[in-house]
Amino acid sequence: MKPEIITSRDNSLLRQVRAVRDGRVDDAIFVEGLRLCEEALTSGMKIHAVVFSDEIARKEKPAELIEKLTAASDRLVCVSEHLLKYVSYSKTSQGILLLAARPDTSENQLADKQVETSLIVIMHRITNPVNVGAILRTAEATGATGAIATESATDPFSPKALRGAMGAAFRLPVWYRPSYPLALDWCAQRGIKTVCADLHARKDYTKFDWTEPCALILGPETAGLSAAEIGAADDAVRIPMREPVESLNVSVATGVLLYEAARQRRPAKLATEGRRLLKN
Repeated sequence: MKPEIITSRDNSLLRQVRAVRDGRVDDAIFVEGLRLCEEALTSGMKIHAVVFSDEIARKEKPAELIEKLTAASDRLVCVSEHLLKYVSYSKTSQGILLLAARPDTSENQLADKQVETSLIVIMHRITNPVNVGAILRTAEATGATGAIATESATDPFSPKALRGAMGAAFRLPVWYRPSYPLALDWCAQRGIKTVCADLHARKDYTKFDWTEPCALILGPETAGLSAAEIGAADDAVRIPMREPVESLNVSVATGVLLYEAARQRRPAKLATEGRRLLKN
């Protein structure tokens, strides 16, 4: 496929790129940068268009990626650095971006997962996309089976969240926009225990049994979850901190809690694998 050459801002594709970037198109996402574009490609996403600068196309590694993207995308466009800055999300242009079909973020993404191994992260009222992206990245790194972002959380597929997730959002099953009660009810129907991260909880996070099917609920960093939201969950845990520190960044707290879950689950996983091998 020979790339199209666009030399003016007054172009329908560039207007579409800006609309997707700004969240005004529901069925497409904006992906920017070599690393994320490569992640989108290897994740098998449906790619509508690739836009790159004439300058980056002259570099060896980007040129190789562009060649791979050529076969996977519907449209290939080359623009000047000046025009790429016009549609870029970053202050400094990354040299390449693409538009892709928005992944399925319905309940179906979690429906087929094995309940007995469930470790789900529920993000409720977390509106900072950097934190949402970091939480998804940590969730994948620690072996979580999926994530839920409630209707009051930021879009996990916004440009800033995608950058923070570093590709995890393309691979980790994500259910977006259920209400908080619906997310909790969904877990209850499947025997998945819900546990809140709460500064005032009596139970230390290391005393919770993370080996059972469970969903970790995280609230906004400033005010945390409300008393009613905590009361609606099955349990609550806290992370002990030395005074005068009162709280951690929500993505840091997520890492602490999920790595404890991974630590506890590791022996259980090995035992399960051992029983399977003995049966065979």
